Amino acid sequence: METQKIWNWFNEELYFFILKKVKNKNAANDIFQNSFLKIHGNLHQVEEEEKIKAWVFQITRNEITNYFNQESKFKDVVNPDQQNTISDYQHICCFDKFINNLPETYKEVIEMVYIDGKKQNEAAEKLTISLANVKARIRRGKAILKKNFNECCKYEIDKDGNLVGEPNCACCSDP
Repeated sequence: METQKIWNWFNEELYFFILKKVKNKNAANDIFQNSFLKIHGNLHQVEEEEKIKAWVFQITRNEITNYFNQESKFKDVVNPDQQNTISDYQHICCFDKFINNLPETYKEVIEMVYIDGKKQNEAAEKLTISLANVKARIRRGKAILKKNFNECCKYEIDKDGNLVGEPNCACCSDP
């Protein structure tokens, strides 16, 4: 069995399998590459050719697990007690104005989660609403904020739905 044959048989299926699990194209590319490096390096260990697909996918699942384990190490380094304040975002064009102009139901959830650093389930408990409701309010609030940043400040929304660019509006241009 050759690595090239395995590549021809499984490359697309394997890539989309990884992408479905990690939901990040860059991470999927890294995992895909690492998987094929391990496949190539250990191909001599395969005894039964009919079990090659299971073997390839097991290596890939292990690489996905390694990725998530590595990610959790980086997340633990972050100080969970660190809180953001609105002043941390003052440099963002029209930030205060847009936050303050949100409907109260969205504003309180956005502030709790993104400004005060509370977890979504904590915000749900404090507001005595369901976690699904918190998530919906965050999604709707963020949509309003993106729309406002795009219209007023001429920010663009990239393919991943993030605001990019430089502010270009009358509010920010005034000295």
